[in-house]
Amino acid sequence: MPKRLKNKVAIITGGGSGIGKAIAFTFASEGASVIVASRTFSRLEETVTEIRAKGGKATPIQTDISNEKQVQQMVTQTINEYKKIDILVNCSTADIGTPLKVVDMTLDKWNKTLAVTLTGTMLCSREVLKIMIPRKAGNIINIGSLAGISGAAKRSDYCVSKWGVVGLTETLAIEVGEYNIRVNCLSPAATNSQTFENSLRTLAKQIGDSYEEFYDKVISTYSLRRIADKNEIANAAVFLAADDSSAITGQNLVVSCGFHLMHPRDIR
Repeated sequence: MPKRLKNKVAIITGGGSGIGKAIAFTFASEGASVIVASRTFSRLEETVTEIRAKGGKATPIQTDISNEKQVQQMVTQTINEYKKIDILVNCSTADIGTPLKVVDMTLDKWNKTLAVTLTGTMLCSREVLKIMIPRKAGNIINIGSLAGISGAAKRSDYCVSKWGVVGLTETLAIEVGEYNIRVNCLSPAATNSQTFENSLRTLAKQIGDSYEEFYDKVISTYSLRRIADKNEIANAAVFLAADDSSAITGQNLVVSCGFHLMHPRDIR
């Protein structure tokens, strides 16, 4: 089969781990040259080394996307090396940290979450659009969350930042459509990962359930009765980045194994 992203240049923020890393691998396997950006350089090096070992093209650029100058430097370095930017995937998300109710929320925690997850997404989009608009070509994919569709207790900072990402997606799609630039959002629920398992084990212990009992309760809130793998999220990102979705813009594609359909009760 022909590679769907052959000769494309893609910046992927948050590419050092998790969903971002899976997207970087999948884009590279589909023929794209990937620029992997993150705050932690050791993770970037590991991702890029693994991609190159499989014959892919990748460049690490250490970037704090909440820092305007660092975002500008990331884009400049990409242009200097690759001469163009076809795709931007905004995957960087602030660490959730300790869950807090609004009444207990600190301004520092609130501002840090929005600075990375929402403002960082805006900054990366703004700077990349300065390259895409003159070319009248480009594709931006934002990584949202089901927390950007419905509220969640003790997650106000995260929910608000992801709701903002969805709103920014729709706004940008309206603003840049005339330049042949598409902007879409992917909203996953939980993904199969060690982090997710660790979280479930902690919650199970808190309520006195075994891990297996609590896992079964969680799975019952997904209509497919399973959690998505991060590679399934990456495959959806490829679809939005490729010509297969050439008429799709301003959309929020939910990739949740049906979690959003079930209206789950508080399983705790």
